[in-house]
Amino acid sequence: MFDMMKMMGKVKEMQAKMKEAQENLEYIKETGESGAGMVKATVNGKKQVVSIDIDEGLLTKEDKEMLQDLTVAAINNAMEKADISAKEEIKKSTEGIMPNIPGMDFGNMF
Repeated sequence: MFDMMKMMGKVKEMQAKMKEAQENLEYIKETGESGAGMVKATVNGKKQVVSIDIDEGLLTKEDKEMLQDLTVAAINNAMEKADISAKEEIKKSTEGIMPNIPGMDFGNMF
């Protein structure tokens, strides 16, 4: 028989775990590179750019467009990595709390 009180307790537990997982996303750091490591961008699990590191050899006026392209590529690379890490964190935090319901992937909620 379906126990509604037990299910409600699980929902509250799930909400607390999701909130904790969301708060922990800022501590996830992923670095993406482009131009063989000449441009590096670091983002957190909340998809905020934390830092950008540019090799000094690229800092010439003539290479401005290339530098802009490499910076965008590094940021996009870091964002992809952070997205994967964030989904793993959410999945890990909610594992075992809710029953495995086909089609309900809480890792894709963010």
